[in-house]
Amino acid sequence: MTVYVTDVLRQAIVTLDLQPGEVIDKNAICERLGVSRFPVSEALARLQAEGLVDILPQRGSTVSLVRIADVLEYMLIRKALEAEAVRVVTGNPSPELIDTLQRSMSYQRAAVDIDDQHGFHERDIEFHDIIFGDMRFSKVKGVIENTRANLDRARRLILTPRRLEMTLSEHRAIMDGIVAGDAPRASAAMRAHIDSVMAELITFAADHAELFADGQSLRDDPAYAAFPFG
Repeated sequence: MTVYVTDVLRQAIVTLDLQPGEVIDKNAICERLGVSRFPVSEALARLQAEGLVDILPQRGSTVSLVRIADVLEYMLIRKALEAEAVRVVTGNPSPELIDTLQRSMSYQRAAVDIDDQHGFHERDIEFHDIIFGDMRFSKVKGVIENTRANLDRARRLILTPRRLEMTLSEHRAIMDGIVAGDAPRASAAMRAHIDSVMAELITFAADHAELFADGQSLRDDPAYAAFPFG
């Protein structure tokens, strides 16, 4: 039961049904899920360890604010691993990989056309997973999975029609490099894609500091100097 409650709450936090800084009502969760307080308390403890929940003695629990410093670190990890992953698969792309990526791009295009932000986000994750799946390197994929929860909820904050179109274009550039068998081109396109998302996240965090634990001091922190603000 604890696993079930943890999964439900994690999904609600990552998809922003529970917003950063929102108070978590244990009684409401118990009633909604039909469970006792024990599995809810255990679930919140697990989510605290994942950095998704803050538990304050005598004051209850809240959804953790996003730490843009953590997001930056996760993105740098992803950039290093995914740029290399693209370089590897581009060396000898299989017809199955090309077909799967092209099908993914069609699904992404359809989601953009109807402004299906949730659907596009799922297809976005799938696009990157396709590349890792072709490598068959489970440990590399595991590292990426471990960074996903906090990163995904930050990325959902910037899901606008403009960002969807940009991501679609950036994915197209990555796929075109793979199809052409041009590893440096595909790898550079992946790095450019991740840098673009990171720059937009930092700009958003600076303009919506209330959602971020470190948003107030963002513009003055030299750690972000490499990413332009809008």
